[in-house]
Amino acid sequence: MAECLVIEVALALPERQWLLTLQLEEGVTAEQAVLASGLLDQLPPLQREHVKVGIFGKLLTRPSERVLRAGDRVEIYRPLLADPKESRKRRAEQARLKTSR
Repeated sequence: MAECLVIEVALALPERQWLLTLQLEEGVTAEQAVLASGLLDQLPPLQREHVKVGIFGKLLTRPSERVLRAGDRVEIYRPLLADPKESRKRRAEQARLKTSR
């Protein structure tokens, strides 16, 4: 009989956050844990195929290959709505315009 491990899967949306504790068989991958959590159903369909996955804030390049360890927190990262560089430029420009008046 396969050993079990306890992990967490997290997803944060602007209006709500989830942190689920799952008990899964040893040898499960990060991708399998995300699917087992059912949290992808909380995202709009177009965002589901563009999510990224990490463990404790570190992005995984291949979640289908990363085998989980007991206590891991798998995080589902949704796509950004705006480019951070463009947002910073816009805010800096607005601040510059305010101070030049």
